[in-house]
Amino acid sequence: MWKRILKSESGMTLIEIMVVVTILGIIATIVTVNVLDRLDQAKVSATKTQIKNLEVALDEYRRDNGSYPVTEQGLAALIEKPSIGRVPLTYPKGGYLKGGRVPKDSFSCDFVYYSPGPHGNVYEIISLGSDCQEGGEEVDADINSWEIGQK
Repeated sequence: MWKRILKSESGMTLIEIMVVVTILGIIATIVTVNVLDRLDQAKVSATKTQIKNLEVALDEYRRDNGSYPVTEQGLAALIEKPSIGRVPLTYPKGGYLKGGRVPKDSFSCDFVYYSPGPHGNVYEIISLGSDCQEGGEEVDADINSWEIGQK
């Protein structure tokens, strides 16, 4: 009896298999596009948080030294006592950032720092976006501290 049942069962045709594979490919594409879009949004959000953290460290630097580091001193002034420009009289051991290094943005690019800022702010911190180049749109767009609520 089992032999008759097994012989009467036929397998899937090649066309049926191709239809199933095509449907799975379409579903995978939709899921991948949605996940990548969310990943890009998360990187932008994380970069904004990093800028806010750098602003806190810059405010501590100013509180201790009376001014923000100038452009030439850069964000490196937060991890190592500057030797050019206005040299701080007091500087904490270990600097103002944990880890002893200036973090990169979420796209693994260096932040750009200006003080005074070109838009009239005391300072500006800029992430160049995912393309690590000035300008751009969407995820490639620059993220500016003055646009996310800097003083």
